[in-house]
Amino acid sequence: GTLLATCSRDKSVWVWEVDEEEEYECVSVLNSHTQDVKHVVWHPNQELLASASYDDTVKLYHEEEDDWVCCATLEGHESTVWSVAFDGSGERLASCSDDKTVRIWRRYKPGNEEGVACSSTDPTWKCVCNLSGYHTRTIYDVAWCHLTGALATACGDDAIRVFEESASSDPRQPTFGLAAHDSPGRAVTLHCSASVLRTSVEAEPSRKKRPRVSFSRHMSLMARAVFPVSFLE
Repeated sequence: GTLLATCSRDKSVWVWEVDEEEEYECVSVLNSHTQDVKHVVWHPNQELLASASYDDTVKLYHEEEDDWVCCATLEGHESTVWSVAFDGSGERLASCSDDKTVRIWRRYKPGNEEGVACSSTDPTWKCVCNLSGYHTRTIYDVAWCHLTGALATACGDDAIRVFEESASSDPRQPTFGLAAHDSPGRAVTLHCSASVLRTSVEAEPSRKKRPRVSFSRHMSLMARAVFPVSFLE
């Protein structure tokens, strides 16, 4: 609760720090992006920050020698990246884009068993899954439930979609299976477990497998989808 991050159409990310008197002071201005910055999100348990931008990239930042610096650039989306979300462990990051896809990135630390190359002491983030074919328009938001692992997207095609990871998947593998090919032998497969298109749906599956789902009727594009931390409390 001592740090705050903000992003802007001025292409910058600002990091603010709160002192004992609860006054906020800007401690770093990050100008790594070349276009509007659409979203920022903190790592769930580390001082690591991720941002999404109109320049089609995701950037990661950490503190180094009393200043914040860009430590990684994730490239692969073909258009604006609107939002990013960490999973509960912080080892994976989801990004959604104007290119109608969701990408899952995984962090590989130096000396990892998979043999993924890392520079110096910094970890490498690698895209291990590309969810495509589910959305017909821009995906504006993605949210990763830290309690169940469910992944929700909000899309300009007026739909909210909820994805869940296959129980037989192996997260240690360097590749993920596409949701449309839910077959044995894939490393990690996400499949659409719920899709809401301008309708009202309510379901209460097992609390151990996924959160309760309750959607009201929206009549235009979906801009945000959020899993609260206290979803099952």
